[in-house]
Amino acid sequence: MDNTIVATSNSISQTILDSINQIIGNLFSSVDTTMYDSLDNLVFTDISIIHDNFLSKLIGTNSTNGLILIANALLVGFTLYYCFRLIYSKFVSIEIETPYQFIFKLIIFGIVINSSYFICEKLIYLNSLISSSILEIGKNIFGQEVSFSSFISNINSIISIENENFNLFSFDGLLKSFISASLFNLLFSYSLRYIMIKVFALLTPFSILTLINHSTSCFFRSWFKTLISLLIMQSFIAIILLIIFSLNFNLENIFSKLICIGSIYALVRANGYLQHLIGGISTDISTNISFMKNLIK
Repeated sequence: MDNTIVATSNSISQTILDSINQIIGNLFSSVDTTMYDSLDNLVFTDISIIHDNFLSKLIGTNSTNGLILIANALLVGFTLYYCFRLIYSKFVSIEIETPYQFIFKLIIFGIVINSSYFICEKLIYLNSLISSSILEIGKNIFGQEVSFSSFISNINSIISIENENFNLFSFDGLLKSFISASLFNLLFSYSLRYIMIKVFALLTPFSILTLINHSTSCFFRSWFKTLISLLIMQSFIAIILLIIFSLNFNLENIFSKLICIGSIYALVRANGYLQHLIGGISTDISTNISFMKNLIK
């Protein structure tokens, strides 16, 4: 009787484990074949990121519509503010920049503001050219595409996820779970970066406008540092991928599997490394969630 109960219990437990392994294996297979191809499009951006229909309408076709028109209106506001300061300085005897200096800055920055999206477009194009050149060098050296889709294919060749063999509670299963969770983190983090590039591109004329007044010029420095940090990340990621593809992965070697963990962690922490190096904002989803939790407490 007891043996029958034990055998039944073991059979039920094994059935549950097999069901869990099959569900998780199907999930990993589905995610690998559908979602991670988007990583390359999210990370390696080009000028198309600011050329969609909505942004084109929002930016405006010339200086008489869109955000450029608002920036030009603010330019007039800065001019009026300077006129009042100039008159006020005559009464309180404070030194401010001369009208000639202000008019010179007004003309220069007025031209730059009305050409700001052209400048931003060329900056994005230059950044895209650098990252694509790094990837092209890797392709010529290794004879295959240096990309996230190729990297994930290499991971799957090292850590098998075939449904009939996949075991969540094995070493490979735990590694695959960690890698998939980290790749989900990458997917959300790079999606956030993609959106923030659009936001900071739209702020281009207003950030240049702040250079007219010394007291507001700090906004431009923060904007520029953040935008450069967001853009240069894709070249930094391209270098990390280049190093990853130079490594020799072996199916039977545990060291190779651990190197996969290190490679994924380097990609996850790429934004953090750049943030410490040159500044900017964090696009790490886990960091932002922790920050929001601390605000709620």
